[in-house]
Amino acid sequence: MILELVDIRIQAGKQQEFDIAIVKGLQQVISKARGYKGHQVNKGIETPERYVLMIYWETLENHTVDFRQSPAFQEWRAIVGPYFAVPPTVEHFNLLEKT
Repeated sequence: MILELVDIRIQAGKQQEFDIAIVKGLQQVISKARGYKGHQVNKGIETPERYVLMIYWETLENHTVDFRQSPAFQEWRAIVGPYFAVPPTVEHFNLLEKT
């Protein structure tokens, strides 16, 4: 399983709207993607415009090819993209240890 870690910074004062948009995008788009295994969204306390999104994929290619190169990616970005202050930082991880 692959972890996609997304560091999102949104425009100030848009948290309530973004909360609705990200949940909608995850439920309507991401969760239906090939290889999707689950997700978690965390909101910043000290920095309320910062969100950390974790999406679990079966394989790296499920994210980088199957999703990113599909029309669903454009649909996802249309839902959440208008709130971004800067482009999100995206990295992928393999699990080393789980307790």
